[in-house]
Amino acid sequence: MTQQDDVFRKAPLFTALGDEAAASLRASMDPVKISKGNILFAEGDEGDHLYVIVEGKLKLGTSSGDGRENLLSILGPGDMFGELSLFDPGPRTSTATAVTDAKLLSLGHKELIPWLAVNPAVALHLLERLAQRLRRTNEAVGDLVFSDVPGRVAKALIDLGERFGKQTDEGLYVHHDLTQEEL
Repeated sequence: MTQQDDVFRKAPLFTALGDEAAASLRASMDPVKISKGNILFAEGDEGDHLYVIVEGKLKLGTSSGDGRENLLSILGPGDMFGELSLFDPGPRTSTATAVTDAKLLSLGHKELIPWLAVNPAVALHLLERLAQRLRRTNEAVGDLVFSDVPGRVAKALIDLGERFGKQTDEGLYVHHDLTQEEL
């Protein structure tokens, strides 16, 4: 099993698949490479692909009217994003930018929809994933309304530590590749 296959199998959407179903879906995915600092897609772009991160990190963000960036999420290996565009073909609601060099797997609408008809368990997992995202969005709105800046930064650091932290003799080490402004 390759690293791409291993990460693909651990992505939440695909954990319930049997080996044959996973191999079938994996065969319809395309590899994508993106260099640090490059934009995979921009807010407002048309989109019909979801992505699974194999290596590296990406950030999702939106722009405010005055040009400031609102960081929505930092994603790493095994994380999936872009799935909203598979069911709602409207413009992208965020910009995806590589924080590090990254390798991804891409799956398009025309490949996934017929496949879901034959594998309804995956559709249920996708609904769970979308519900989790909605829950996190609701929490983020609550944080913006009820938390001050130090509280939001502390919460972001705790989240980064839980997701990307490595325990060392000195404590928890988090290599997040973010600027102070992005935090």
